[in-house]
Amino acid sequence: MQDKDKAAPLRVRIDKWLRAARFFKTRSLAAQAVDAGRAQLNGQHVKPSKDVRPGDEIRVRGGDAEWVVVVRDVAERRGSAEVAQTLYEEREDSRTRRMEQAAQRRIAAGPVRVERGRPTKRDRRLIHRFTGE
Repeated sequence: MQDKDKAAPLRVRIDKWLRAARFFKTRSLAAQAVDAGRAQLNGQHVKPSKDVRPGDEIRVRGGDAEWVVVVRDVAERRGSAEVAQTLYEEREDSRTRRMEQAAQRRIAAGPVRVERGRPTKRDRRLIHRFTGE
């Protein structure tokens, strides 16, 4: 009998890999990002069908964050977060830049205004008392 376990593929489409590595929730979102130039392979804009191999460098931009990662392994299927983290290694300069940007966003965040909807009966009484009506 043959062993049912298949060997891992040596290359995978970039849109499949980005989904498997949990950079995007769906393959179509990953493909749109690649088409829009928000994901680059080895410094070049590529199509979603371009193959990714171990050792390739991928630059992914999402919102304010930017990741520069080196592919360590390939996978077609999306697994757990622990498995996804083994697929790549983030460059140190990329990690420090993201952490600095996150710290700046936390500092720059203003007070949060809580919207509660319509005033309650008690709120209306306080408003009337304050305005003198």
